[in-house]
Amino acid sequence: MIELGYALSSEEHPPVEIVKLARAAEDAGFSFALISDHFHPWTDRQGESGFVWSMIGAIAHATERLRLGTGVTCPTMRVHPAIVAQAAATCASLMPGRFFLGVGTGEALNEHIFADHWPSPQERLAMLEEAVGLIRELWGGDLVSHDGKHYVVDRARIYSLPNELPPIYVAAAAPDAAELAGRIGDGLVSTSPEREIVQTFESAGGGGPRYGQLTVCYAESEDEAVQTALEWWPNAALKGPLGQELALPSMFEASAEMVDEEAIADAVVCGPDADLHRKKIREFEDAGFDHVYIHQVGLDQDGFMRFYAEEILGAFASATR
Repeated sequence: MIELGYALSSEEHPPVEIVKLARAAEDAGFSFALISDHFHPWTDRQGESGFVWSMIGAIAHATERLRLGTGVTCPTMRVHPAIVAQAAATCASLMPGRFFLGVGTGEALNEHIFADHWPSPQERLAMLEEAVGLIRELWGGDLVSHDGKHYVVDRARIYSLPNELPPIYVAAAAPDAAELAGRIGDGLVSTSPEREIVQTFESAGGGGPRYGQLTVCYAESEDEAVQTALEWWPNAALKGPLGQELALPSMFEASAEMVDEEAIADAVVCGPDADLHRKKIREFEDAGFDHVYIHQVGLDQDGFMRFYAEEILGAFASATR
């Protein structure tokens, strides 16, 4: 049975609103949420990009039941894995049993800001593997020194550790990343209902939960939803490796000029057809996912919450009750 969650889009909403949306998602009946961790939004129109660890602290205080994870953090370049280990341990202490750490190899959009070399996909996977290993070692609570290929740590110890360490879920959009997720992760995160990704994850030893992100735009009409999605989230329709390789919002905006209404309607579930929303969620279930978190594009989050509470969540009630 699929369990439904909510995507907290840090690129579209200011930090105070993100905290309010987390509480609203809990009240609506979503059992978990993932919050994006960006330095830049994808486009200037989106207009926001708050510091994720501060927002998580506020969400911990504002909610009581909602499970929360990063969706996802890149612990390799912009933020050193030792700092991610400390931050995640603190968040897990603030939200006992409710926090999980989602990690991935990142995008140039966020990771280029210190003018570091942007590595190849295979090197980024190697960096992520070393980073996750270092995070787990630091969570052991001992004094850690590490002299690896990508990271050096000199006599570091994390003192504030939760009673229950958070799981680490690894993002994958390609088979090689899914293989790594199966080897080093406690679960999988992906953005499309691809059976091959889940099968590769499981073949590599992965046995934890499998999270898929579904991007939608609820509105009173399909046409209105298409226009909203085209305005706020045209990057959803960009194909290939552009999402990992482009360095600035202006570059995404230039690329998005090629995106038309037909392309965005194909990439984003648009409109008020409850059957279509349920069908797209079931596609993730058919591909082997057991959790789906919904990203509502645009400003009408209240309408989306009502629509899902009245029309969608009930179809998955045994998992979200």
